[in-house]
Amino acid sequence: MRRLVRWLAAALGVLAVVLVAGAGIVYGLSERRLRRTYPVPPDRLALADGAAPADAATLARGAHLVTAVTTCVLCHGEDLGGRIYADMGPMGLVAGPNLTRGRGGLGATFTRADWVHAIRYGVRRDGTSLVVMPSEVYAHVSDPDLAAIVAFLDRLPPVDREVPPTRFGPVGRALLTAGKLNILVAPKTPRPASRPYVEPGPTVAYGRYLADISGCHGCHGYGLSGGRVAGPPDLPPASNLTPTGRSAAWSEAEFVRAMRTGRRPDGTTIDEFMPWRILGRMTDDELHALRLYLASVPPKPSGNK
Repeated sequence: MRRLVRWLAAALGVLAVVLVAGAGIVYGLSERRLRRTYPVPPDRLALADGAAPADAATLARGAHLVTAVTTCVLCHGEDLGGRIYADMGPMGLVAGPNLTRGRGGLGATFTRADWVHAIRYGVRRDGTSLVVMPSEVYAHVSDPDLAAIVAFLDRLPPVDREVPPTRFGPVGRALLTAGKLNILVAPKTPRPASRPYVEPGPTVAYGRYLADISGCHGCHGYGLSGGRVAGPPDLPPASNLTPTGRSAAWSEAEFVRAMRTGRRPDGTTIDEFMPWRILGRMTDDELHALRLYLASVPPKPSGNK
């Protein structure tokens, strides 16, 4: 019996050493990924001298883009003072930081280049990648619109709020090390050769631009045919938005009502994962442009992204 006890104790000791060593390796490898830096190309908007334009029209445009199109308020809160977006226990915690100049905010120290690099390229001042930040979407925002966004963010009313930084738990670090957690944004953010300005209006071109910068393609696919969405396993599949999807049969009034109330014409509720509460703030012309664009894309079977 004593021999068995000694053997079990030794085995448990070895197991403990292996677990500690494994945890150390996982931490080191995950930290290496988190500390990797990504060079940012020279960007004329980031390098422009002086503050972003601050005329009333520019600030109004920036406010509209931030609160109704690019869904910044989804992660950073309606006052953009930051909030915890998801607390997943051993997976980790995802928080949208305070963007204002208040206590705990980034706005007090951010330069124009910091804003541009974070939004357009998904990198911090030290070159490391941001987490979850949808820079792969914002990479397509035109220079005038990004300048308007920066001007608005740079003049936010201060909010005093300390928000904990995004962090990874042991499970999250293990998945990150194994390449199963694709939430570092810098390596997957495109760098288009040009970002042409699209004149706002009820046109197909502007509808496509809105779809590009609001994240429609992120969930519904670049073919907009819907299907499985990256996220919690109980999420319903994204709808097919092409002319073969059921929403193609909706009237314009039904489409606008669904975007603004979260209810389909048959009375069923659109899942809250779809940010209709924010995107429903688009103007009538913007929703019309978006619908024109959706009607123009090639029809595809559902899930054939």
